[in-house]
Amino acid sequence: MVYFRLSPVSGSGLLLLCLVLGADRSYALELNLTDSANATCLYAKWQMNFTITYETTNKTYRTVNISDVSTVRDEGSTCGDDQNGPRIVIHFGSGFSWIVNFTKNAPDYLIDTISFSYNTNDHTIFPDAEHKGNITIDKRVALKIPLNDIFRCKSLLTIEKNNVTQHFWNVLVQAFVQSGTVSTKEYLCDEDKHSTTVAPIIHTTVPSPTTTPTPTEKPKVGTYSVSNGSNTCLLATMGLQLNVTQDKVSSIININPNTTGVTGSCHPQTAQLRLNSSIIKYLDFVFAVKNENRFYLKEVNVSMNLVNGSVFSIANNNLSYWDAPLGSSYMCNKEQTVSVSGTFQINTFDLRVQPFNVMEGKYSTAQECSLDDDTILIPIIVGAGLSGLIIVIVIAYLIGRRKSYAGYQTL
Repeated sequence: MVYFRLSPVSGSGLLLLCLVLGADRSYALELNLTDSANATCLYAKWQMNFTITYETTNKTYRTVNISDVSTVRDEGSTCGDDQNGPRIVIHFGSGFSWIVNFTKNAPDYLIDTISFSYNTNDHTIFPDAEHKGNITIDKRVALKIPLNDIFRCKSLLTIEKNNVTQHFWNVLVQAFVQSGTVSTKEYLCDEDKHSTTVAPIIHTTVPSPTTTPTPTEKPKVGTYSVSNGSNTCLLATMGLQLNVTQDKVSSIININPNTTGVTGSCHPQTAQLRLNSSIIKYLDFVFAVKNENRFYLKEVNVSMNLVNGSVFSIANNNLSYWDAPLGSSYMCNKEQTVSVSGTFQINTFDLRVQPFNVMEGKYSTAQECSLDDDTILIPIIVGAGLSGLIIVIVIAYLIGRRKSYAGYQTL
């Protein structure tokens, strides 16, 4: 684990924890805000990312993912006063800001409002944006927490408004800290109480659920594409089957391509395919370039409505699937499983995907997955056959020697 301490403003300390996992990084923010007496008045630790969909000049829509907050800086966080409550104010990247306002309503305090701002004048992040300028999304949260309790939520929390989705997980926060001491008494979010969702994690062994889902038929194979202007920039063909575990009950959902919408975006280093339907708010496949010569599936985000009426949300940006050279496509005809978390897996069938360097709207030469590679079976079969033949010859030889010995008599 590597720590990066940022330059703090007076009366506060903002710590950026960078968890280095191979070539991937997951950033956690930690804020310890102090008053004039150097006593802690507000403490927060959390992880977050953002998804923004915007209109382009050719009247199509693109989606960008903002997950790198390594340039974060604290500018304006305050303990509050008699007129105004405490607030967290941070800035990161090119024109991004995030503000949380807290209010007191004894015997509780509230996470009152969350504001997120971004600037579509940045051509690198928002190429061909139709509407230029600063855009601010204000969302009333009004989450009540007992005074002197610290709010904890390891599960994924999602806020959606005006084509912006905010994801938060591994959250610890306490405003109005009393006597400068952060409380050890935790107030859990509903998601943690019911263990409906989990925070983004690296691949884990999937636990055996108490209830086994009813087997379902193979999903239909659909073809999805994303365009950059008039040119196709991403191609995907696959049958998708979602495996969701909630409260030890598993469900299997086949995606019907005939009733599934598709959007996405393409950039030099990343590409996104987003699917949606009547029950799926979004299912994102995010691809990335590594070592300047290969691509892979780096991230999956999903939010969907389950049969019992609850919302199931998962995000994992530490994946490593579907690896292939740039300029080629990845193909796997046999069933393959993408393990997003212990409670969410995706089974793919007849998969072929190319998120970069699509030429004339057609797939390039495919790199096949190891499951499809039958050539290794040939030497195995030949070797097994020769081994069997050798064993038969040895056995026959031994039997023959025994008979020849039996033919001699002692004189």
